[in-house]
This record gives sequence, structure tokens and C-alpha cells, in this order.
Amino acid sequence: MLGGKLTLTPIDALTELTVLAQQLAANAKGRRVALGLAGGPGVGKSTLAAELVTALNDTQPGIAALVPMDGFHMKHAKLEAMGQTDYKGAPHTFEAADFAAFLSRLKMATDAVSGPGYSRKIEDTVDDAFTVAAEVKVLVVEGNYLLLEDGAWAGVRPLLDYAAFITVPREMVRARLMKRHGEEGLFTEERNRAHIERNDLPNYDRVMETAGRADVVITLDVAQ
Repeated sequence: MLGGKLTLTPIDALTELTVLAQQLAANAKGRRVALGLAGGPGVGKSTLAAELVTALNDTQPGIAALVPMDGFHMKHAKLEAMGQTDYKGAPHTFEAADFAAFLSRLKMATDAVSGPGYSRKIEDTVDDAFTVAAEVKVLVVEGNYLLLEDGAWAGVRPLLDYAAFITVPREMVRARLMKRHGEEGLFTEERNRAHIERNDLPNYDRVMETAGRADVVITLDVAQ
């Protein structure tokens, strides 16, 4: 079983996590397990999580499903009413209790369950963006704050059978986030740069403090 601190290429990380997820499922005696991929914004965990689900389903069709935390952003209209749009993406701008309750329900469910997603095209949540089928045995849970101990977030870590923390250097995160925020052309470059410095990088720093609650910390060895 993976543990400690590792430096791996994305391909090697995918291989190791695939084997790990298969072991978790095999040892679960039929119950559903949750494998969490935590880490700050821009580290590549969303891509890795999606690839992990694909790899697991290529080996055993229907065994795995992706469960993204981002669908539990507060609605943009709610953030506007709260005066918190400048801090969108910070821990307090999520429905943390709803996310923990949803994950708890998924672990026990014996029928299909749909969940919300997040669209960067509209910068808001989308209801019923994905469905976890009844036969799924591995939930690949992905998000920044899976290991946070504050408030309702503290209810998430106990629901994860295994937690991997994914990271890359901070300067790489800054460059990736500039590219991400600019892709849909919704905001100016100046706004994006200010948002990253005011909100995204402090969130990255806060998430880094939670790495010790993971079962393994994986630094991705990537060029960009």
C-alpha cells in the first residue's frame, strides 16, 4: 500500500493509484470505498482523478466513478448576496456540510445517485452533472479541501478509505491558474492576476497545511 512522500511522474502516479484502488476494492468485501485525491488549485488532481477513473473502468467496466468537490461551490447568486465573489473558491464559499452528506450517502447507496458539477464556461454549479451508478465500487473523490479540519469540512476525511495528497511547486500553480482563468475569456488578465494573488494562492497555501492528514503525499514531476 502506498505511503509516505513520493515524487512520481503523472504516468507513474496514475499507475500506482490504479493498483491501489484495485487493492482497496478487493479488500472491501463488496462494500463501496472512497479514494480521495486532495491538493491545492492547479496541481493537476482533477486530470489525474479523471484518468484514474478511466483506467479502472478500462480494466473492470463500471467499477469506478468520479465525485468532484467543485459541484458544491455556493451558487454565484448566493456569493453575490454575501459579497464574497472575490473569494470564490475559498473554503467558506462551498456548501461543505452538503458535500459531506452527499459523500456519506454515496458510500451507502445501492441505487443510482446524481450529483452537481461546476462549469467554468458559466462560472457556476450545474445540477445533475454526473451519476454514480449502482454497481460502482470505487468513488474517486477529488477536491481541494478533502483534508481540511475546519467546521463541516472535518466530516469529509473520515469518509475517505484512503487519501492521496497531490502537489506541484507553487510557481507552477501560479502559471497554470493564469492559463485556466483566461481560457473562457470571461475576465481581464488584470482581474485574473489579482484573483490568483488574493484568493487562489492563499488557498493553495492553506491546503498545503493539510497534507499531513493524507496517507501518501505525491509530488508530480512535471515540466509545466
